[in-house]
Amino acid sequence: MMHSNPKTMTELCEYVKQTRKQRAAEHRREFAHEGRCSGLTDKEYLSLKHSQKSSYPKVRKFTHHAMWRETSKQYSVEQLKQIKKCTI
Repeated sequence: MMHSNPKTMTELCEYVKQTRKQRAAEHRREFAHEGRCSGLTDKEYLSLKHSQKSSYPKVRKFTHHAMWRETSKQYSVEQLKQIKKCTI
């Protein structure tokens, strides 16, 4: 058993190593299961409700800001003629 108040660096390293082992052993004892762990039953699995990732807020922000900002510009007749020539 190590001292609870180590004096040198080597004692400190050994103390830390021992306390980590001790804490891990206590954790294993506390959360040990009787028998094997198994997955969910069909009833448990089907009763879970989980929403998937949604991109709706990003789409809404784009359509309300960037898209309308680009398409709501006022074009002159000459600019529209140039655009029509480029797209044909």
